[in-house]
Amino acid sequence: MTLRQKKIAVFTGTRAEYGLLFWLLKDIQSDPELTLQLLVSGMHLSPEFGCTYQQIENDGFQIDEKIEILMSSDSSVGTAKSMGLGVLGFADALSRLKPDAIVILGDRFEALAAAQTAMILRIPIVHLHGGEITEGAYDDAIRHAITKLSYLHGTSTEEYRNRVIQLGESPERVKNIGAIGLEHLTRSTMMTVPELGKSLNFELSKPYFVVTYHPVTLGDEEPEASFNALLKALDDFPEHQVILTYPNADDGGRRIMPLLEAYAASQPERVLAIPSLGQARYLSSVKHASAVIGNSSSGIIEVPAFDVPTVNIGSRQKGRLAAKSVLHTEATQKAISETIAIAVARGYKKEHETILNPYGQGDSSRQIIKMLKELQFDPCKTFHDMNIEEAK
Repeated sequence: MTLRQKKIAVFTGTRAEYGLLFWLLKDIQSDPELTLQLLVSGMHLSPEFGCTYQQIENDGFQIDEKIEILMSSDSSVGTAKSMGLGVLGFADALSRLKPDAIVILGDRFEALAAAQTAMILRIPIVHLHGGEITEGAYDDAIRHAITKLSYLHGTSTEEYRNRVIQLGESPERVKNIGAIGLEHLTRSTMMTVPELGKSLNFELSKPYFVVTYHPVTLGDEEPEASFNALLKALDDFPEHQVILTYPNADDGGRRIMPLLEAYAASQPERVLAIPSLGQARYLSSVKHASAVIGNSSSGIIEVPAFDVPTVNIGSRQKGRLAAKSVLHTEATQKAISETIAIAVARGYKKEHETILNPYGQGDSSRQIIKMLKELQFDPCKTFHDMNIEEAK
């Protein structure tokens, strides 16, 4: 008798998250015991952010549900309303698909809407990248909330595994699988610099920086002021070209876009502004960059694996484990410029020193597939209380 395939829904709402999930999606798609159901929402469906759902389709995936949620707004009220629209849309989508489990990565507001809906519908959630800390963004609280809504957990380090257990999740349901984005190191083909330049229609004739800056949704970093400080610091390095990607759909992101576009327009041969690179071009651009600059989680988690320095600006990623090649700086022109100089000179390490990345070896997908196949769901979770020895 043939066993019924397990239906595995995977949610994606942003270009970055999709890139991290790419190889897991391929592995679910090709596994004879599993059926992939893909839910696409958020920035993917927005022309403003590049309509990146088209890239998902070009990569050979069938999108089972498109859930429109983004408001044409740049405020916390708009974000909250988008979450409400998300719950409505995900309720309909998940009731139609009836998956055996749903995979949700990270800490975005779109992901929280999907997670709370799945929990109410008694669909077990497999949560990736829980237990991490980003004190400068409301993503931090969202991540921990998704942890409590979820049934299985795949964390990126042992320290984060322990934190998920500290939140009351049973140890047997929490696995340290490493960072899923590192799958690309061994499984993806990278472009050469000439190939990258041709793909971008932008001649890369000098050393270059990859720059991504997102608004800080908690704390005192005003998006425009911090981003202007970054742009002025980049002008201190005229010998470097700049690949400048758009911010995400957080509060204040749309206020940054005109500054970004004006900066690129003022120096068209030096600066390329692009809504979304796509995963292949992003990873290829990182591989050959002099430095990655901004405050994206990718700069903390994936970039060190390429032996490329990261200049991490401000408080958005405060609290995350980071390799020695991640250089933290305040969001002022002087501090950013000084830190870029250290990064370019590789002044953070000894000659021939190998930088260790704390986020694993790039074999996460295989472990997640195993978790999905072995899943035995009991919606009545028991809160795991730490004993005195564990709490020390």
